[in-house]
Amino acid sequence: MTAAGSPAVSDRAARNPFLPGDEAAYRAWREQKLEAYPTEVSALRVPIADPGDVSDAEYAAIVSRCAKTNMAIYDLGRGSVAGKGAVRALGRRFGLMRLDGNLYADEDSITSLQVTAAPRQRDYIPYTNRRLNWHTDGYYNVPEERIRGIVMHCVRDAWHGGESRFLDHEIAYILLRDANPRYIWALMQPDAMTIPPNIDDGVEIRAAATGPVFSVEKRTGNLHMRYSARKRHINWKDDGDTRAAVAFLQDLWTNGCPYMYHHRLVPGQGVICNNVLHNRAAFEDSVAGRRLLYRARYYDRVRGTDLCDAFRG
Repeated sequence: MTAAGSPAVSDRAARNPFLPGDEAAYRAWREQKLEAYPTEVSALRVPIADPGDVSDAEYAAIVSRCAKTNMAIYDLGRGSVAGKGAVRALGRRFGLMRLDGNLYADEDSITSLQVTAAPRQRDYIPYTNRRLNWHTDGYYNVPEERIRGIVMHCVRDAWHGGESRFLDHEIAYILLRDANPRYIWALMQPDAMTIPPNIDDGVEIRAAATGPVFSVEKRTGNLHMRYSARKRHINWKDDGDTRAAVAFLQDLWTNGCPYMYHHRLVPGQGVICNNVLHNRAAFEDSVAGRRLLYRARYYDRVRGTDLCDAFRG
């Protein structure tokens, strides 16, 4: 153990700024990360003429934003018509290949998110018009099916409401570590957060999912975050540092911070990201049509945004 009571790490591991064993590496990365970090959502927007044929300039603009903030908002124009084929083509252009066929995804593994009365599906908040709390996608997935990238495309917006907020998970890491480095150690524990099994009519659909909130990927050194701010059906490790870290995040969702982006997607717009933290406000549909978003979740990150691509360490 180190003098601070935290496990020692090897020299090789210490060169990764996300492992709290090397303060110098963290400080260097933090300074670079926060330098000219955009605080206006307009800085994330990139117009795209054709999602099936993204130009080199459009590609570079999106990758640069994802390398800095882990997200970009693309804009095809309100009058554009883009279906699932366009979403899939857009993902491929940015190295997003391996789709996650989650429980209620469509047959093509791209999910149609809209209010539904379908049995079972209607019991899950993403398929209702209720407020969706802060989370990263796939926090209940097994490690081999970790969600790293997302394309979320708006086909129809709500009559009222449905705004989202976004927060780069690397910024959340900075806020937690700066407040208390022990929060990071706590949230890196292999049993920090448990999602109980999904049981329907006595049948286990999904086993309990236990794991860390923050983890560092061995091959790339990238930071991954699995998290949900929901209050029910979630079990946090019962120790002081974990409880304090969770409370810090809950306070962040209440009070906000300058690095949060607020945006309401309109038809023709979408988000491409490395599974950043996000939420959604409640909304009301119109008689004319229901809010519809296509969500493609991937086991890949956006190409060109690995730690080695973004950090001059």
